[in-house]
Amino acid sequence: MNVSDLTLLELRQRLTTVGLCFGCGPFRIRLRTPVAPIAELLHDLYAHYPVYSELGIDDYRVKLDWASWSRRWIRPIVRFTADGPAPFTDVPVLRALPTLEWGTNWCIATRAHHFLMLHAAVVERNGCGLILPALPGHGKSTLCAALTHSNWRLFSDEFGLVRPEDAMLIPLPRLISLKNQSIDVIRAFAPSAHLSPSFYGTHKGTVAHVRPPLNSIVRMNEPVKPSLIIFPRWQSGALLNLESIPKDRAFMLLATNAFNYEVLGELAFNAVAKIVQNCDSYSLVYSDLTQAVQAIDELAHNAHD
Repeated sequence: MNVSDLTLLELRQRLTTVGLCFGCGPFRIRLRTPVAPIAELLHDLYAHYPVYSELGIDDYRVKLDWASWSRRWIRPIVRFTADGPAPFTDVPVLRALPTLEWGTNWCIATRAHHFLMLHAAVVERNGCGLILPALPGHGKSTLCAALTHSNWRLFSDEFGLVRPEDAMLIPLPRLISLKNQSIDVIRAFAPSAHLSPSFYGTHKGTVAHVRPPLNSIVRMNEPVKPSLIIFPRWQSGALLNLESIPKDRAFMLLATNAFNYEVLGELAFNAVAKIVQNCDSYSLVYSDLTQAVQAIDELAHNAHD
C-alpha cells in the first residue's frame, strides 16, 4: 500500500494517532502531527511512498506539533522534534513542510553512520551511477531535478548514501528541494515536474519541493555501482566548461564533501578510494541547463560503454 491508497481522512487519522510509517530508501520513518494543513501536502507529495504496518519497527520517529496550543488560531507556529529536544527554532505553520523535510534530513545526517554520507546528488541511468558533489549554491539540486526529468533515476539530491563495505550507491529518493530562481528554472525546463507550492520567507529564501517520479520510488531498493563523478557549478553567463580531474584531486574533493568521513575513518577512506578508482571525474561549469544535461548524457554514455 502507498500513501495515495489512503484517503485524506485516513491519512489524517494515522498522522494524529499511531503515526504514518512510510519507507524511503533504506529507512522507515514514522511521522506524527496534529497540524491539519500539512496532511493534504503529504497526501500529494508523498503519494508514491510505501506505507508500512502500524506496529512495525521504525528507523526515525519524528513529530511536527503545535509549539503553542494557545496560538493555533492566531499566528500559529509549529515545532519539529525527533525523539528528543527540538533541533530547530519554531516556525510559522505556513513553513511546516520545509521544516519537516529539513528535520528529517537532520535525522539522517546525524544518525545514519552505517553509511558514508556524501553531500552530493546521485542519479542513475542504464546502470551508470552518477555522483554530483557540490557546495551549497552551486546548483546541485537544480541539476539533479533536471536530470531526474531527463530519464535519469533519482537516488537523492542531498545525500549520496554509500555502503562502506562495497562502495555501492544506495537510493534515498526524498523530495528534491529547490530554492529561489531554481523553482522557475525547473518549471520551465520540465513542465511535467510535480512541484509543491512555494514557501516564502524561510532561512533559505523561497523554497519548493519536487515529487520524485514514480519509477524512482518503485526502484528505491536497487543500488548501483558508481561510474562517474561530476563536480558541478552554475555560473551566470558562463560558457559550458567540462574538465577532467585527476584521481588524487578527485579523492580530496569527494572526501571533503562527506558528512561523516571522520566518524567512519578507515571505512570512509577505503570507500572513497574505491569510488574514485572506478570512476572518471570531471568539473562542470555551466549556465545553460539544457547544455549541461546534454554534456552529462554524453559522458554517461561513454562511461557506460
